[in-house]
Amino acid sequence: MLVQIASLGLVALLLYGAFTDATRFIIPNWLTIAIAVLFPVAAVLAGFGWADAGNHLLAGMLALVLGMALFAPGWVGGGDAKLFAATALWFGWPGLAVFLIHTVLLGGVLVLVLIIARKALPMAGISPEKLAGSALAPAAPVPYGIAIAGGALWSLPATVFAFQF
Repeated sequence: MLVQIASLGLVALLLYGAFTDATRFIIPNWLTIAIAVLFPVAAVLAGFGWADAGNHLLAGMLALVLGMALFAPGWVGGGDAKLFAATALWFGWPGLAVFLIHTVLLGGVLVLVLIIARKALPMAGISPEKLAGSALAPAAPVPYGIAIAGGALWSLPATVFAFQF
């Protein structure tokens, strides 16, 4: 029962992170810390041994390195990199690869939707001034936290935490 509560906590935090990134282009540090701190609690409740915990920790570290490599040239934001790494703790290896693939696929869909919407809305008579400050503004950044949260939610049913339900 407690593992399910921890897993639902992860889902709630991911949804909140996607919402804040979509509305304010910010993923709060407390949120990524909460996801990272919630993982060891869930791991203990799920009966992880040292090897399993190390596997998941390694996945989180690899995700952090990947996220920082994408952050350095400005391809993703710092909050995105931290959210990806904290969430990767929950997937371990080889679940990290599945999480990465799902996140990249959803990120591509997100970018295509934003490109189409950014072209279509002005043609529909909506002025750029009304879109200012939103993800639909012409030069707005892509709120990639949406794709990270979606990739995690898509991948979560294949984890050991989902088998606890």
